Amino acid sequence: SYTIEMGPKGPKWKESPQPFSCSIEDPTKQTKFKGIKTYISYRVTPSHTGRPVYRRYKHFDWLYNRLLHKFTVISVPHLPEKQATGRFEEDFIEKRKRRLILWMNHMTSHPVLSQYEGFEHFLMCADDKQWKLGKRRAEKDEMVGAHFMLTLQIPNEHQDLQDVEERVDTFKAFARKMDDSVMQLTHVASELVRKHLGGFRKEFQRLGNAFQSISQSFMLDPPHSSEALN
Repeated sequence: SYTIEMGPKGPKWKESPQPFSCSIEDPTKQTKFKGIKTYISYRVTPSHTGRPVYRRYKHFDWLYNRLLHKFTVISVPHLPEKQATGRFEEDFIEKRKRRLILWMNHMTSHPVLSQYEGFEHFLMCADDKQWKLGKRRAEKDEMVGAHFMLTLQIPNEHQDLQDVEERVDTFKAFARKMDDSVMQLTHVASELVRKHLGGFRKEFQRLGNAFQSISQSFMLDPPHSSEALN
């Protein structure tokens, strides 16, 4: 079960009784089926056990989808996107590792997500047979979606109906505004990237050519050149 308690600013999730962190290190290229299948594995080490397990991206993806399925009322950040080509290039591997670390930091610091049984299984199971059993057990979990609400322990204090409705209305307005603002920011950022790859790129090239021309002009003054500018 998961507990909601009253804080100084209203209801909040009860903090995890055993906070922990988790490192993701040593991305290593692995093969299976006699080299037919190639993938990258990461050494994942939770601080409260100190025992490393090795996970592929598909394992992170499985966990992400279980979290989405179970916790429909909690925002779960996206994993770094998949890539069809260049998956084994050093820059891509390092970038993915950094983003997985950020994702993991959010998971371990969240008072609810960090206590999910499927997450604990992901972090602790080192045996292939037990992994499959735990995976199937998580996939058969019936307390998902709206049924997740049945697992909540709520405060016993009396709540004023009008105050609750005002809080809900305020949050709805925030969520709607936040959603619209993020979409707007995404659109503007995409347009800016497109312009830098297109028209802006040409303008910066023109600016660079102008500075290069000035540099060449100083080279036409051999006794002094550009020494005074240094």
